[in-house]
Amino acid sequence: MSVTTEQAGQHALTAHQRRPPLVLLLALLLGGCVEQPLPQRPITREDCLRNVTLEHLPSALQQCDKVVAAFPQDPGPLNERFLLHTLAGNTVAACRDIARATTLAAGVPKTKLDPILRQDLEVRQRSCSQDGP
Repeated sequence: MSVTTEQAGQHALTAHQRRPPLVLLLALLLGGCVEQPLPQRPITREDCLRNVTLEHLPSALQQCDKVVAAFPQDPGPLNERFLLHTLAGNTVAACRDIARATTLAAGVPKTKLDPILRQDLEVRQRSCSQDGP
């Protein structure tokens, strides 16, 4: 079996033509392996008291501050931050949050506000009034 120079050149050209696509495929595969950051979960109203421990109370307060900022017209996160401030021994901040939450809740029709939240606000507001900040 004899291979002419022309056939050998075609064979070499075909092998050479295959290399760039393989190199390109390899580069794409390696580039695709770069770790992408995980998507961040959006802040929800329930995030103030999610996974709270006394050892991590300062970070829980920071998280709750973000929730309060994300939902400035919602009395619920302020009510929850009251608990965190109370656990931290900061009754002035706790009572300030309840006063603000109570004011916000007063602007919400009774049928639109969770009755348990309304009751929590009333009890906590009375507690702040009796004990004084």
